[in-house]
Amino acid sequence: MEIYQLKVFLEVARCLSFTEAADTLNLTQPAVSAKIKCLESELETPLFRRLGRRIELTRVGEYLLEEGPNLVDLENRLVAEIEEIKQGKFSTLKIGCMPDILSNWLPSVLYEYRRSHPDVQTKCLQFDAVEPLYRAIKTGEVDIGVSDLSFSAFDEILEVAIGSVHYSLVVSSSHQLAQRPWLSLKELTDQAWVLPPEGVPARIVLQKRMQELRLNLTDFAHVEIVDAASLMRTYLLQGHYLGFVSDSEFQMECEAGLLRRIPLEEFALSTPLFLMMAKRLGRALGLAGQLTGRGSLGIEPIRQFVAMVQSQRGVNQETVTQGLPSPEPLAASLAASSAQGIPRFQAPNFLVRSGSASGAETIRLTIGTQNRTIQTVTAGLIIQRLGLLEHFLPREGRYSGVQYKLQWSDYNSGAPIVVGLEAQDIDIGVLGDYPLLLSAVTGDSTALAAGTRLISFVASNLDGTGNDIIVPQHSTLGCIDDLAGRVIAVPFGSAAHSMVMRSLHHRQILNDVTLTSIDSTGPQRSGRSTSPVDGYAYFAPLHEIAKHRGQFRRLLHKNLDGLPTFHGVVIRAALAEQYPEIAVAYLRSLLAAQYWYATQPMAITLVSRWVNMDAAIVAKTLHASTSDRADVVYLPETQLRTDWLQAHIHQLGQIAGQEHLGQINLDRWMQPEFLERAIASL
Repeated sequence: MEIYQLKVFLEVARCLSFTEAADTLNLTQPAVSAKIKCLESELETPLFRRLGRRIELTRVGEYLLEEGPNLVDLENRLVAEIEEIKQGKFSTLKIGCMPDILSNWLPSVLYEYRRSHPDVQTKCLQFDAVEPLYRAIKTGEVDIGVSDLSFSAFDEILEVAIGSVHYSLVVSSSHQLAQRPWLSLKELTDQAWVLPPEGVPARIVLQKRMQELRLNLTDFAHVEIVDAASLMRTYLLQGHYLGFVSDSEFQMECEAGLLRRIPLEEFALSTPLFLMMAKRLGRALGLAGQLTGRGSLGIEPIRQFVAMVQSQRGVNQETVTQGLPSPEPLAASLAASSAQGIPRFQAPNFLVRSGSASGAETIRLTIGTQNRTIQTVTAGLIIQRLGLLEHFLPREGRYSGVQYKLQWSDYNSGAPIVVGLEAQDIDIGVLGDYPLLLSAVTGDSTALAAGTRLISFVASNLDGTGNDIIVPQHSTLGCIDDLAGRVIAVPFGSAAHSMVMRSLHHRQILNDVTLTSIDSTGPQRSGRSTSPVDGYAYFAPLHEIAKHRGQFRRLLHKNLDGLPTFHGVVIRAALAEQYPEIAVAYLRSLLAAQYWYATQPMAITLVSRWVNMDAAIVAKTLHASTSDRADVVYLPETQLRTDWLQAHIHQLGQIAGQEHLGQINLDRWMQPEFLERAIASL
């Protein structure tokens, strides 16, 4: 089969007309027919069916039309490379990207590349929309594409994450909002916005995220769509509009102080920056690695560029490829990228799908949280405020078109959450150590789908000082033994309740102390609810708040039984069984929230505002990047600890009325595989 025969066939196949093809090729119709007949003879199969004056492709013809252009592209590249060799050059590397990448990210990368490989000529092609970039990668117009949108939905494209892009609000430095350190889209519906046209990454990222949050551009009072960055700049500077941009856009204006970026709650995480190529090139890269000598001239510049970009990210190539079947080096690199363990938003595909489908399944999720219990904020409040669960919930495959209805229910302690889980009014609960155990023994313990499944820890305190007994400053009580004959108010069913029972039992005075409920409607251990209260048992940070105000002092000065205290996440067993992907999505949200809390300098300030609590209390309760670890009560924790659970069950099981905790089957209740899948997906 000759290449020229193939070119003639492709033109006829595109036109489905010998006459039109002949005109395009500047040949006679008999010459075109002769070429097609010769090709069919060599392949020993017809390529066209002739129906009167019309023709149509056979199955072989359809296949040749689909794959034939690759051979033509290969010939073109070979001819170009031979010409470059004649001119003393190795080859040309063609890179395609959007204007912001070309102006900001790519120049320094290309500079380093050209310094290392001066014989390779580079060509940069700018695309004003993402779809033309996709077509250029597919057809070979460019060798490599760089984009912050994903092309993974297309089988012919291979992509690997090579960096991060962060999106934020941008305003004029004289705008009334310019000094705000943090904003939410929900606060900005009455503002005037300027946005790029459809097909531009910023517009796609914004609309995709809004779909997840059930928002729409029509929710905003005024939106102006412009066709160029220069027009957008004018609207921002002269019209005081709001813009939505990546951190690679308007860099000079921001550095000059003309514009200012403001983080948005809904875009708290970065999105990946991808390097992309046609899969046929990826396969060629793998095969070229098995050749001796310099390898393919056309492939080598691509390999060099990929290796340089990955080395800048600290990816160890030997680690990347070890144990993975060749030829899949870029797929291996993608796996290595995931192993970095940095939570990011999933980059949307450049084709934004409709966010609704008539008759689609609706899944309702109710999450029980304790937002003022600061050690649990990464499992509740932060996920809720940043809209993380809406982002990570599954929407592909069996979940395609699913509508999610989320309800966040906040409580002062864990006991009502346990009741809600048992009544199936709550689907996911964030609980302290004792209510976690109580949730495991609710319902029919013999049924497979009864009760809950423990899927992650949230925070822990190794020395158990996350709970405390406090007494008024004027109290004569000096130690725990002085509580004999006294009344202590506790939040029943809480981690503090467990601590009090264990501590009093340890000192053998449990039966001599009356425990009454802080909530007058809660269960009581004694009928002496009207007796004066001598002290209170609280879990962090409530006892810290009371001490901070100077009205109370701490009674316990050490953990009497040596048990750590912790908080965790449980999910209704039936929900975990039916929708395991939702459990994984929740844990991905938790990991993202913990990463945000640990790395965002504003985290403590924002959490304190959200819960209306002194920032010093927040900083002392849960460790963050700006808090002193030595003075912090709780540290973030996700790994499940069987030994801690067993120790709590053992000590509580020795107390009258708590023997039922010994019925918990930890192997069945704990399901660490959900957390493992969530971590693996990072």
